[in-house]
Amino acid sequence: MRIAIFPGTFDPFTKGHADIVARGLEIFDRIVVAIGVNDSKVPCQTVEERVAAISRLYDADDRVSVVAYEGLTTDFARQQQAGFILRGVRTIKDYEYERDIADVNYQLSGVETVVLFCRPQLAAISSSIVRELQHYGRDVSEFLP
Repeated sequence: MRIAIFPGTFDPFTKGHADIVARGLEIFDRIVVAIGVNDSKVPCQTVEERVAAISRLYDADDRVSVVAYEGLTTDFARQQQAGFILRGVRTIKDYEYERDIADVNYQLSGVETVVLFCRPQLAAISSSIVRELQHYGRDVSEFLP
């Protein structure tokens, strides 16, 4: 079984995230959306609220699970018996950064990285932009999965 870890840093509340997961399921049998726990950041939601909100997006697909984790993504991938990390990027600059990280991850842990570009029409909107539009009473449904 081919399992991939998808670190939930790529805006899980937008269509771009759902697009990467959907295309990842064409490659992998199962995807674990992994929400990193970082005490130094003060999020607007608790980890549990974030996991619950993202889980609702994938309730209908038992091939996707959403979990919180601490530590290195590569260590978590091995714990989940995942041979791959799935990353979504928006730009070439993002890709170059992810490629360099992928090389290091593979050298240190043997975990491979698959990088998928978000479709251009879905890449421009981030969750912070969606929140800003909501603040001003705009309809944001076209951006949400």
